[in-house]
Amino acid sequence: MRGSPAYTPYHPRWHRRKVSTYWWLERWAYLRFVLRELSSVFVAWLVVLTLLQLRALGRGPEAWADFQVWLKSPLLVALNVVSFLFVVFHAVTWVNLTPRALAVRVGGRRIPDWLIAGFNYAAWAAASAFVTWVVVGG
Repeated sequence: MRGSPAYTPYHPRWHRRKVSTYWWLERWAYLRFVLRELSSVFVAWLVVLTLLQLRALGRGPEAWADFQVWLKSPLLVALNVVSFLFVVFHAVTWVNLTPRALAVRVGGRRIPDWLIAGFNYAAWAAASAFVTWVVVGG
């Protein structure tokens, strides 16, 4: 077919709205989601810190004393305060999400969300009180 034009595939360009790099700052729900995901880094830091603490304990009194001095550095104190706040935020958001993931039914009726979250907060408070009692010297 001599006279026909050469075929060129055509693909329309889709309209794509430009999304800002800071899209997650536009709504509180997005920011909360990103902060919750970021909080896992601080949870991991506290796990590493606990492992370092156990290693120092295993190495004897001198290593433990050096570890205690290291913990008192201003940078580490600030990091641990920020980590604590993020871990509390992580725990609170986790407990608040529990009713969505756990549909408990009693007698064919679903237990209200606030009751499921309330039981989790009560368990958290009881566990915290027990740990405090053990640490203080019960």
